[in-house]
Amino acid sequence: MRAALAAIAALLTTAGLVVLGGQAVRAAPACAVDYVPNQWSTGFTANVKVTNHAAPVSTWTLTWTFAGNQVVTSAWNSTVGQTGKRVTARNAQWNGALGTGASAQFGFQATYSGTNPTPTDFALNGVRCNDDVTTTTTTTTSSPPPTCSGAVVCDDFEGHTGTPGAPWTVGAANCTGQSTVTIDSTVAHGGSKSVRVDGKAGYCNHIFLGAALPGGTTHGRFYVRHTTPLPAAHVTFMALKDSADNGKDLRMGGQNQALQWNRESDDATLPAQSPQGVALSKPLPTGTWTCVQFTVDPTGRLSTALDGQDVTGLQVDGVPTPDVDQQWLARTGWRPNAVDVRLGWESYGDGADTLWFDDVAFGSQPIAC
Repeated sequence: MRAALAAIAALLTTAGLVVLGGQAVRAAPACAVDYVPNQWSTGFTANVKVTNHAAPVSTWTLTWTFAGNQVVTSAWNSTVGQTGKRVTARNAQWNGALGTGASAQFGFQATYSGTNPTPTDFALNGVRCNDDVTTTTTTTTSSPPPTCSGAVVCDDFEGHTGTPGAPWTVGAANCTGQSTVTIDSTVAHGGSKSVRVDGKAGYCNHIFLGAALPGGTTHGRFYVRHTTPLPAAHVTFMALKDSADNGKDLRMGGQNQALQWNRESDDATLPAQSPQGVALSKPLPTGTWTCVQFTVDPTGRLSTALDGQDVTGLQVDGVPTPDVDQQWLARTGWRPNAVDVRLGWESYGDGADTLWFDDVAFGSQPIAC
């Protein structure tokens, strides 16, 4: 009799039930999944947040089955494979550990035709997630978002609320004050959300959202929308931590009202801050979205484009160009290795701005606007 009861209890546990006092009652869910698709007529992206309510794990695998003809074409912050209608998402190198109550977020892009029903059979490491805690909010747009092909960090922020969650962290390495980073549902490049940065003037008002990068050649693409023109004073709105330069930052921002790169370790600028050099860069428009693309590779080459057009004053090709990169190349042996990316605001005196970021992607392959 005891053996039979144990067998029945095991079956009930597998079904999500436990036996208490001879009665079967529903156990707490082993995991929760928030699945938020953003679809257009022939495709969609989905942000997926998985929360572990069971014992801590060092790696995770989330599975589900599509009910329609959906086909995954790319993914970020996880490795996603598909066999028929069955989909398997495995953690990335940096987000495998999930303690009890901890969450990880990832996303993917897919095609479909007809209908796009939401999966209902999510399972974490083989244990079914409670359907009662699976939530879906679908946003429909008229055109697909920019591609994230080849990106290790890719986010349109549709799956975030309040402040950005994983893989992002919010703060600054030195000191923070009145500046803030929030998810904004009133301004967006694609979908319905973006990241809003209220950047105040002054050194101790730095604020960023940051994510890890694997190093090596880094390609980036992000959309940014400024309220205020770039000031005459030096400001930064993107920084890459360079592990090959004693952890100092390679910074993108503005000076003399034009876009510039700045190397923290020796304060070199690209372009040189002469009238001729500044004229070879470009100011950033206000009140509209601008697509910023860049490439930094370990040979010391650097390129920059706005809305798909190369900016003459923001290129380093190894051959010194007067009023552009002669100061930059005066230091020999610079071989950058970017191990994180941060988006936000850093003012070194004057200069405040409210700006937004959306549809951001960083990886080892070129990423189109």
